[in-house]
Amino acid sequence: MDTLLSSSSSMVVRSPLPPVRTIASPSKVYSAAAIFSSTPSVNGFRRNHLQLPRPFTSSSVPKFSIRCGAGVREIKETEFQSTVLESNRPVLVEFVATWCGPCRLISPAMESIAQEYGDKLEVVKIDHDANPQLIEEYKVYGLPTLILFKDGQEVAESRREGAITKAKLKAYVDSLLETISVA
Repeated sequence: MDTLLSSSSSMVVRSPLPPVRTIASPSKVYSAAAIFSSTPSVNGFRRNHLQLPRPFTSSSVPKFSIRCGAGVREIKETEFQSTVLESNRPVLVEFVATWCGPCRLISPAMESIAQEYGDKLEVVKIDHDANPQLIEEYKVYGLPTLILFKDGQEVAESRREGAITKAKLKAYVDSLLETISVA
């Protein structure tokens, strides 16, 4: 059987399967579309018509925020110098983002560490998206990133990226505090 792909007689393709629909002229294409769009509805849906899913609107998209409890404080680039670099105590900085799942995952553990080690170190959060200069300066490539600062300097080998369990976070902080107290 011949399948007509064009109105020109020079373009005929031999196919072993019969065509689903043969269209002879462009004028019939428009009439077929008009017939399709005017098909009666059955139970509120047109026959041969798929209903597309409703797109997200600004009110239906979930919004996340960085929430800080009593122990963790969110700071901005303008506060970094005074809060972190000029602090007389060690400061554990957590670089996070609202869209980061692992950041939200370790947030309760960070709150717990901030409360438990409140007399030994300060814990702060920095939003990745709102503070691009700090992200560039400290070369934060993965989130969440934890960096310990003491006396205005990043403590060597203190950088850690990714989610971590509460037990491993506690061991990480203990080892850092031991390292800086020995030095």
